[in-house]
Amino acid sequence: MAVEEYRQIVQNLILEKAQRRFSPEEIEAQAVIDANHDHYLLLHTGWRGNNRTHGCSIHIDIKDGKIWIQHDGTEAGIATLLLEKGVPKEDIVLGFHAPDMREFTEFATH
Repeated sequence: MAVEEYRQIVQNLILEKAQRRFSPEEIEAQAVIDANHDHYLLLHTGWRGNNRTHGCSIHIDIKDGKIWIQHDGTEAGIATLLLEKGVPKEDIVLGFHAPDMREFTEFATH
């Protein structure tokens, strides 16, 4: 698959996840898409009562023609969703694993 296809797949995944409603409703999902530099994030920000919530649940980069999952805070797993969209395992890097541990996954090491 071409990098342009990867950009579209990743962007669609982030936008789909951003459309979901959260509880409480004061939590806002923000899709942060920088297609020029190939950075894609899903942020959550807002309040749960008196407690501030702010964090990143998904962070994906596209580097050297591969999709790098830098952070995955989803239940289903972003790698699984990418595989379902037709992205081959050799084009997915689990960047949240240490480089020397990636060889033990079924995905790309770099």
